Amino acid sequence: MKVTEHIDKASGPLFSFEIVPPPRGKTIKAATDVVEQLLPHNPAWIDVTAHPAGAYYNENPDGSVERKVYKKRPGTIGICGVIQNRFKIDTVTHLLTQGFTKEETEDALIELNYLGIHNVLALRGDNLNYNKKYAKDRSRNFYASDLVKQINLLRKGEYLDDINNSLPLDFCMGVAGYPEKHFEAPNLKTDIHYLKEKVDAGADYIVTQMFFNNQAYFDFVDSCRAAGITCPIVPGLKVIKNTKQLTTVPRHFYVDFPDEFVSQMLEDPDHAEEIGINWAKKQTEELMAANVPSIHFYVMNDAKSVSQVVKKFF
Repeated sequence: MKVTEHIDKASGPLFSFEIVPPPRGKTIKAATDVVEQLLPHNPAWIDVTAHPAGAYYNENPDGSVERKVYKKRPGTIGICGVIQNRFKIDTVTHLLTQGFTKEETEDALIELNYLGIHNVLALRGDNLNYNKKYAKDRSRNFYASDLVKQINLLRKGEYLDDINNSLPLDFCMGVAGYPEKHFEAPNLKTDIHYLKEKVDAGADYIVTQMFFNNQAYFDFVDSCRAAGITCPIVPGLKVIKNTKQLTTVPRHFYVDFPDEFVSQMLEDPDHAEEIGINWAKKQTEELMAANVPSIHFYVMNDAKSVSQVVKKFF
């Protein structure tokens, strides 16, 4: 079932969860163990993040420097296939422009369609930490809107190469939205303008970056509606577990914490996890009361704290 179908058919609380592929050397069990912890909360769908290759540099004894490209985590497609077919839970595969060619993207979408996975999240992704060389006969998507356009063409049966008997690929497509604006955007108005470009290009729904002040989400939705964006806007939440995250999360995700939340955490660091869970519970209850389409939790690979937040609804 498509994400938008889950939203349209929901008659009660609707939750989705996002996990990351396990590090190199781990088996699929590392991912399925997390999913099993989420099963009591009736996941509508599960997102699996994608990670391009990275690079590191070694200095040789002769003084020369050698670059080595490595892949930190296993493929997203395989993990989505296992989850969807073993647990009968719909999965959303993250697709990136950074580090991938249009040809690789098309191949990935063909494979996803073959596996029966029909939900994707189109993202630009983080900048690579090295200059990837692309073959001259390969093409690229530079922005998420470009990726959305490519996927939308495939939904019409338009592939990069004209091949006889090529069928359309029926995908539901999500994109990212930023209630506190993308860190590269000059202001929120400009950011919403670019978001509308992605929706106009074919995106079916929006899932937001994590936020910790619900008013930021409500204001964001109002601004999107005023700009003519009518698709579902799914709020994204994350449970904070310790005071260290008060600095690491803003550094990596460019979000703000409310003064009240920071004060509570710093004044009682020994109970930081409990404070984080209670804050997320309060956010969830307020969002549910506002009849949001669903709530998306950034689990990563820690389902325990998220379970504490959502279990009261089941």
